[in-house]
Amino acid sequence: MAQAKTKAKGTNKALNLLSEADFRRALKAEPPRGGYLFFGEEDYMKLTLLRMVQDAVCPADDPMATFNSLRLDGLDLTAARLLDAMAAPPMGAERKLITVTGVNFNTLRAADAEALLGALAVLPEYPYVLLILSVGADALDAGNLPRNPSALLCRLSELLQPVWFERNTPQKLYGWVQKHYRHDGVTADEAACRATVAFCGRNMFTLASEIDKIAYYALAHGTDTVTETHIRAAGTPAAEYDAFAFANAVMERRQADALAILQEQKLRRVEPLMILSEASRVLASLCAIRTLADAGHTGEEIAASLHMNPYQVKLYLRVARAAEPGVLSAAVDACAQADAALKRSAADGYQLIERLICGL
Repeated sequence: MAQAKTKAKGTNKALNLLSEADFRRALKAEPPRGGYLFFGEEDYMKLTLLRMVQDAVCPADDPMATFNSLRLDGLDLTAARLLDAMAAPPMGAERKLITVTGVNFNTLRAADAEALLGALAVLPEYPYVLLILSVGADALDAGNLPRNPSALLCRLSELLQPVWFERNTPQKLYGWVQKHYRHDGVTADEAACRATVAFCGRNMFTLASEIDKIAYYALAHGTDTVTETHIRAAGTPAAEYDAFAFANAVMERRQADALAILQEQKLRRVEPLMILSEASRVLASLCAIRTLADAGHTGEEIAASLHMNPYQVKLYLRVARAAEPGVLSAAVDACAQADAALKRSAADGYQLIERLICGL
């Protein structure tokens, strides 16, 4: 099985990361054993794989499935309750499945986190247990993967096999959209899939319901081929613009990614001034956070000073520190110049932003 190996910061130990695709292939070959940590940005895919595991280990037609499949919620989870769940043997089967969701390591008290890690450490004593700890996209600071995993991820990886649900690439997301349309009985070419993501957003939970609506609309109007007209008529426009992703792509000179995000905003008819304004806001925050950090301030102090969420500060700080010297200020200046040029001329705003992206 292919694994991505990365070294834990400050250690010589390799961290073996399974990808979502690795886990999916292994699941088809043989039901997994032991413990797994599902983490990363794509919560929809975590839920999809949890359902697949459920079907493989405790299928619905198994009369003992109710007794051998236990779901624990992080809101009321304790180490003692987890230990009790693991200790109880399966009924009429070789294995039992324990799924733990809702644990937020960013808000969990240190003592409770240690107790939970202690409970997970005894998992090997119960070979009949398959345990999956699935954490939300914002519930675990994984560090800067793949090079520098966080200390917490390293500790968890000693107890559970980490499965990394990376943010979908645009092409992978378009492929998923196309497959979902096909499942609904309609066809959509790549242009229609791109338009769907551009208009409805990247959130896969939202996309799944929007695709169902659009497919039904197309079929109700006598066609099994989805067009942009159907998407705009039946879909719901995305409510938010991912300014951080755009600003980050601009700053890191990832022109293809930045241009792809810009194209999505154009299809969604987001005003160029709004795009520049939001990108400038994010870049200014990155500059301020980097300056305060370089001056010796802690993350908590920076969050209080800038009135930001501590986890957001941690995320921004990781990006700001990774930036090359002068890149942040150059990106801020470029946005300011593009904003001024846009306000004083009748030029195409999207073309101005394209020139900004390609000129950095």
